[in-house]
Amino acid sequence: MKEDQGPYRPLSYFQLMEVSLRELLVEKGIVTEEQVNAAVEDMRKRTPERGAKVVARAWVDPEYKKRLLENGTKACEELGLDVPALKLVAVENTPQVHNAIVCTLCSCYPRMLLGIPPEWYKSRNYRSRMVREPRAVLAEFGLKIPDRIQIRVHDSTADMRYIVIPMRPAGTEGWSEERLAGLVNRDSMIGVAVPKGPND
Repeated sequence: MKEDQGPYRPLSYFQLMEVSLRELLVEKGIVTEEQVNAAVEDMRKRTPERGAKVVARAWVDPEYKKRLLENGTKACEELGLDVPALKLVAVENTPQVHNAIVCTLCSCYPRMLLGIPPEWYKSRNYRSRMVREPRAVLAEFGLKIPDRIQIRVHDSTADMRYIVIPMRPAGTEGWSEERLAGLVNRDSMIGVAVPKGPND
């Protein structure tokens, strides 16, 4: 077996830094292993279903959508979703505007609502090209945006995150929030996809 395969694969620079920092914090008594494990487990429980719940509520409740667009952080807290020390901005797709999210500097991402970011979101290719040629990048995801629709790209920062509220698919009138939430996936809340309805 080669040295860089299987369980013998060496740690990356950032993995080594994480292990070193964690061990130092535990050794100094600042945190315990149990606290670290609990925090990691809490992060693993954060999935795109949390964000889908927010979108579905916005689709069925115009007053909630208004509050969400005015203050995303407070609107999420209404649903029991904690957005600690961050400003969450919700942007709404319309027939005239399509929104997409990127973080050009690193990989800032609404983990509290979408879970762990996909590898492509963190890639230099996506981060650099999305702001320069968003229409072409979206087409590579299989999402062709007509020229008549404006594309707005929002750049996340260390203290500000974005979530896209996609348009509700046609043919879903009368659906429950739970059923609607099932149409919303991670990529549609980043803006590189759109939810598919029963007529698509």
